[in-house]
Amino acid sequence: MIKLHKKIYDEKEVRSQFPIFNSGNLVYLDSAASSQKPFFVIKSINEVYSKHYANIHRGVYKLSQEATDMYEDARETVKEFINAGSVKEIIFVRGATEAINLVTSTVADINLEEGDEIILSRLEHHSNIVPWQIAAKKHKAVIKIAESDENGDVSFESVFKNVTSKTKFISITHISNAIGSIIPVKEICKEAKSRGIFTLIDGCQAAPLLEIDVQDMGCDFYVFSGHKTYGPSGIGVLYGKEDILSEAPPYQGGGDMIDKVTFENTTYAGLPSKFEAGTPNIVGAIGLGRALQWMKEIGMNNIYDHSKKVISEGVNILKNIKGLKIIGEPSKRGGVISFIYKDIHSHDLGTLLNTYNIAVRTGHHCAQPTMERYNVSSTVRASVGYYNNKDDFESLAEGILKVSKVFENV
Repeated sequence: MIKLHKKIYDEKEVRSQFPIFNSGNLVYLDSAASSQKPFFVIKSINEVYSKHYANIHRGVYKLSQEATDMYEDARETVKEFINAGSVKEIIFVRGATEAINLVTSTVADINLEEGDEIILSRLEHHSNIVPWQIAAKKHKAVIKIAESDENGDVSFESVFKNVTSKTKFISITHISNAIGSIIPVKEICKEAKSRGIFTLIDGCQAAPLLEIDVQDMGCDFYVFSGHKTYGPSGIGVLYGKEDILSEAPPYQGGGDMIDKVTFENTTYAGLPSKFEAGTPNIVGAIGLGRALQWMKEIGMNNIYDHSKKVISEGVNILKNIKGLKIIGEPSKRGGVISFIYKDIHSHDLGTLLNTYNIAVRTGHHCAQPTMERYNVSSTVRASVGYYNNKDDFESLAEGILKVSKVFENV
């Protein structure tokens, strides 16, 4: 594993590592959708394409071997980042959405039977709802919902009051992308394991923020996307327990996932190759590995403590704005604040904030059942990365008041 030139702990120095902030006065509060990229990651991508690029696993020449080594080193980095037991348990995919679809199309496909139950939470992203709906319809299974409370918390009890002898899968987010609730996934996975229930954790919002230990957590599957962890888009990770993935059929057919092919029969490669058909996103995987190294160098505890501080400051600043309502007050909050303001539609507010160079996300955040639970159709969402600070929320507050004056004059 390569090392950064020096460890970066100072917040201002970290911000300077991101080229997008080196000019202008951008206030970027949309890291829950995609984080910005540090120069370290951008440089590594450029270097691979400039000096080391070739297709992997197939070439006997030096360039191909270099690219193969870098790709597999990235897999080792992911393994270490989430403390998986083996690199065989790390599957590179296009993103968390594909990872969940892979599980529902393979593992769920051979384990679900008519009448079986799948438990999701009210706070799921559509990517952790729709694939399960497809699987449930195919196998005549039943989806049950663990409800969130008024504050936006999903408790251990709300999950397990839905569990019966028919429960086969629990698939739940680690941190809500819409309102920021942190779910007690370790406790849920431990109890599920004792009952023989498969667990899948959507870690898209947690992987950039928390120290992840899948062995300690006890989940069967954990998924996250590179573009939210300061890495490239088009790359993601499926962690799956080796014994479970070994029994599952391939997700796609093609090159690299085969052992031997004839027109009469095909045998498949072992893990992780069995689930990585075709030429993968080589540079994306390497860039993701570099991003995870960057995060580890800072320290995940430092990242979480910083986010907790900035989000707390942001909540206090926004609460002081008359007419603004924060949606969800979870007991433990990730890097997300969702809110509505007066009777101004979230899209209008976001569009006008953009004129002040403030970037926020507006809409239902691919979480329409969450919006329904809290009686809103859409919200403005401000979410943070390690480059954000209190000043960004003060700028957001100033921008909101400026927008309010615009509407008063209409």
